[in-house]
Amino acid sequence: MKKLCILMAIVLLAAGGAFADKSVLIDFSRLGADVKLGDSEANNEHAATIVDFADVAGSSYDEEVRKAMKTSLAIENWYVQLASSSRTVGNQAMSYTKESKLKANAKPFDGEEMSNKTVLGVRVHFPLAMYNSYAIVSPPFEIPAYSNKTELRQDQIVEVEGDNGSKFDNFGVVKNVGVLKSIEVTAYGSNFPNGFGVLVKDQMGNEQSIFMDYLEFDGWRKLVWNNPNYITEVRNREVRKYPLYPNSEPFLKLVGLIFYRDSMQQGGDIVTYIKDVKITYDKALLETQRDINDEAIWGILTARQEARKAAELKRLGNLQVLRTLEKQKMHKEQAD
Repeated sequence: MKKLCILMAIVLLAAGGAFADKSVLIDFSRLGADVKLGDSEANNEHAATIVDFADVAGSSYDEEVRKAMKTSLAIENWYVQLASSSRTVGNQAMSYTKESKLKANAKPFDGEEMSNKTVLGVRVHFPLAMYNSYAIVSPPFEIPAYSNKTELRQDQIVEVEGDNGSKFDNFGVVKNVGVLKSIEVTAYGSNFPNGFGVLVKDQMGNEQSIFMDYLEFDGWRKLVWNNPNYITEVRNREVRKYPLYPNSEPFLKLVGLIFYRDSMQQGGDIVTYIKDVKITYDKALLETQRDINDEAIWGILTARQEARKAAELKRLGNLQVLRTLEKQKMHKEQAD
């Protein structure tokens, strides 16, 4: 009987302690350009999220071209892609993101202090014809879940020693996510009737599109999606044990933001602003004190992480190499 009571206490403690952690998935006020790379006259990249993909390009490019093969999650690197049926040259050219500064006296976030009053500005130009469409605002590359923190030293990206794959934590990635309870987005509406949603992906590669709300309001508002399948009563939950080491840590990452246009809605421009995306979730795993450092002995998670990092870098690098080369080929205005 004593053993049974102890077991029940452990189960209830684990379930109760796992409820409703809240984390920032991404905060665009932290993604303003703060460093200058290449021939830009102003800051054009975000130092903490810079990725160098020159190694993916191969050895046939000169050093100057390879130095340009860097990108980051700076707001103006995000891009808007319309649905294929709407992706004319004109519509696509008029759909883009801008780093948007709030007024100095703006206090839209319940007294929240913002060291950098910068938000993501989005312009989408939908077709005028009457048919359904959508547009996805995506980061310049798929955000890696397992990349180590880096520092920028004289145009060189150097990994921070001792980091364990946390470079993009809260820059589009949250670790140890079990059941998702809710998503909250701080958005600015201008009475557009268009729908808005968030695209996320888990560690198994399962992508989910979550509809948040319509943008038919004026000013700042917190849009909240509550998981209808979330079970709050412990007794109604399926309780079971999971193997610990070497199971990898579950995560959730941001894939993009999606804007919908119904065929009965007016086409043309919509303009809106996004400040942040937050998630509330159950922990997938509880932190436990163990007598043996499994990873120091076996190194299984480190090997998996390195393999994932290499695969993620290769995926994002191929596209970025093509974009860099395209920039090199574009016409440049000559100074008089």
